[in-house]
Amino acid sequence: MSQIFHRSANTISRVSIFGAIFVVAGLLALLGAINRSPWVTEARVPREQPIQFSHERHVAGNGIDCRYCHTSVEDSAFAGIPPTKTCMNCHSQIFSNSAFLEPVRQSFRSDQSIQWTRVHDLPDFVYFNHSIHLHKGVGCTTCHGQVDRMPLMWQEQSLQMEWCLDCHRNPERYVRPRDALFRVDYVPPANQLELGRRLVNEYQIQKLTSCSTCHR
Repeated sequence: MSQIFHRSANTISRVSIFGAIFVVAGLLALLGAINRSPWVTEARVPREQPIQFSHERHVAGNGIDCRYCHTSVEDSAFAGIPPTKTCMNCHSQIFSNSAFLEPVRQSFRSDQSIQWTRVHDLPDFVYFNHSIHLHKGVGCTTCHGQVDRMPLMWQEQSLQMEWCLDCHRNPERYVRPRDALFRVDYVPPANQLELGRRLVNEYQIQKLTSCSTCHR
């Protein structure tokens, strides 16, 4: 019986199979890169706000501590958005007639909150508690980035689960002394791992990676 397929069919079939594997692997890698890109995560994309509040001006320029505006960050799950009265503590005296700040004055007069655009918005099925992370030595800039260099606020990190898990699995890379939590000029020392291991033990940090830790 004569041979149905040419001998080259064996080579072609092998090349096709391996080629298909490489194509599929390449597509998966591309999808992974897209999923981690700012196009999906919106990381480092400045957000337009009703009033273009500058953290750079208020934090770096005026030296205002995070807790002056985000008053509940040490005691509750939420950092809190400051009421207009907090703004008026200063702006009733400073730039009190600025047209740029008229929406602030109008909000104060009418007792109607300014509708800020949320920057860090986790899915509803994710539980996050600010006070717990601060108590365990996670500083503001670890997650929020150098807000003192942000004329407009943006999301510094991806906020994806793999980013959270990296810290939960390796907290010694990220924790800092509690007296440096709110310092925007804090730079991890050269011996961060040594310091981190000591703080993990001192602050009794557990490497919590079970689903129920965040998905409740």
